[in-house]
Order: sequence, then C-alpha cells, then structure tokens
Amino acid sequence: MVSLAETAICVLDEDGIIVREGTAPSHPEDIAAWLGKLDVDFSRVGLEAGSTASWLYNGLKSRGLNAICINPRRLRAMTKTMPIKNDRNDARAIASCMRVGWVSIVHVKSDESQEIRMLLTNRPTLQTKQIDIENEIRGTLRGFGIKLAGRITGGPFEARVLEAIENLPRLGAMIKPMLIARAALRQQCAVLHKMLLETVRKDRTCRRLMTIPGGGHLRYHHR
Repeated sequence: MVSLAETAICVLDEDGIIVREGTAPSHPEDIAAWLGKLDVDFSRVGLEAGSTASWLYNGLKSRGLNAICINPRRLRAMTKTMPIKNDRNDARAIASCMRVGWVSIVHVKSDESQEIRMLLTNRPTLQTKQIDIENEIRGTLRGFGIKLAGRITGGPFEARVLEAIENLPRLGAMIKPMLIARAALRQQCAVLHKMLLETVRKDRTCRRLMTIPGGGHLRYHHR
C-alpha cells in the first residue's frame, strides 16, 4: 500500500501465509532493498494505482522485479468490509489479490511518455494563468473607466496598460506587479514551447502527421 512518504508491504507465500510485512520509504530503491533482504524469488509485486505508482512501477521493473499496477476499484470492494481500515490491512489485501490473480491490471506508460504528457499539460497551464492575469487587469481597469478595446496580445498588451495608467500612480502600483507576473509566465511558457517544438522535431510520427494539410506540431503531438 503506497503513501507519499511510506509504503506498507506484505509478502505472502503460495499458500497465503504471511512471510513478512513492514514498511519502507516510498522510493523504488528502498522498496527493492527491503524485498531483497528476504532472499526469495517474487512471482509478482503489486502496486495500487495512484499518483506515484508509475514512478515506483518503472523503478521496480528496472530493478528486475515483476511489478504490476492494479486498479484500486476492485481492491476497495474487498477492503470495505474490513473492521479496521489502515495501510497494513490494505497491503495484506493487495497481496491476497495478487496471490489468487483477482486483479485488474492498469497499463503504465514509460517515463518518457509521462514526461511528454507533463509537457503537454504544463504549457497550457502557464498560458491559462497568463490569460487569467490579463482578464484581471482588464477588469481592474474597467473599474476606473479605462477600457482596452479589442484583443491585445504579446508586448502591445503591456504597453497599452502602462500607457493607460501613466497618470494614475496608485492604480499603477497595483497593476505593475500583475504585469511583472504576466511577463514571467510568458517567458517560462516560451521555454516549454521550445521544448515542445524540439520534441516534435525528433518524433517521427509527429513529423509524418504534420505533412497532413492543416496539421501542426501542437495539434498532432500525442503519444
């Protein structure tokens, strides 16, 4: 049973008898070391799907363990009748399910695929925060009768805002920190955008899809 700081472990033999149970830090190296001290061959090592499961799964696989990531929904059906719900009992339930094969296996993506997914997620996150700040600035200005007409992006937005608040020092003191934050978001978004372009250029499938009329590196980059 995996938690952010510590992982509860239960080892069963083929007859369902507990060989050993305990805890280890939630890191592939520590878990593998804990299991290695038993000096036994493990037919499979079960992990409940969660936020750190992919990292632990790939780490344990790279250390020669037959790790399997399981769907927690089926596990909950087994543990909900337990009188005491804790990590130790959850680990025992996972071990029991693994022993009899009563599991629903979850596909785990490679570390490379996980990194690309994060890149595709984090870039639009920065864009959204930038737009939120722009809308907040527009709303603040409207409260003082200042309207920025039309869609203004990039450098012109900051220039137009600074021009509008030039003779309003108190309003400027409130708006300028927002502009600084927006500029930082734009800069870091450009960093992620460059990383995305480099990833697309190296991906054969993406380059092939980009040959489709109307296609582009952002639209077709998916793995």
